[in-house]
Amino acid sequence: LRPLPDGRVTPADARVFGFALSLAGLTLLAFSGLVATLLALATLVVYLGVYTPMKRRSTAATLVGAVPGALPPIIGWAAAHETLSAGGWALFAIVFFWQMPHFMAIAWMYRDDYGRAGFPLLPVLEPDGRRTGRQAVLYSILLLPASLAPTMVGVAGWAYFWTALALGIALIALSLRFASQRTDATARALFYGSITYLPLVWLAMVLDH
Repeated sequence: LRPLPDGRVTPADARVFGFALSLAGLTLLAFSGLVATLLALATLVVYLGVYTPMKRRSTAATLVGAVPGALPPIIGWAAAHETLSAGGWALFAIVFFWQMPHFMAIAWMYRDDYGRAGFPLLPVLEPDGRRTGRQAVLYSILLLPASLAPTMVGVAGWAYFWTALALGIALIALSLRFASQRTDATARALFYGSITYLPLVWLAMVLDH
């Protein structure tokens, strides 16, 4: 269980701890350059100031939350290269699109819990799950060309390309299966497929850089 909602940490203590960690992180990043620092600051602002308040108000919060969720790779890119370029944006796109089928699977599996907590996710507002399934398929399809982009911009080689292609097709297949059946079993398969997909893509990229 998370310590804050579980009551083991008070909101005041969590606020102080979070502020201290954020300040320490931004200070460390400042040694890597202004671009990385500003991106990290943007991550904090969007996550805390936009995404978090939206979570109880709109299904669009999932898409908005995918932005700060996808910024860490490009922060690392900016820290290493001291600039933004196509390679960094390719990494951002992979994580951004990957998050949607991953979270659609989670939202479906725990739709009852989210409903009781008052979070208006798609499976809560539309119990038949049709839009949830379509969203998983759509973003899995968009993830495929995004995952191939590192080869096109010179970040990775052709071994990575074919690996990412195979993994992307597998993830699309899992999303299609979930969209057609919309059961906890197909959602769980998509969830496990998604958490397997991302480290394998990164490993392939590292090995074929």
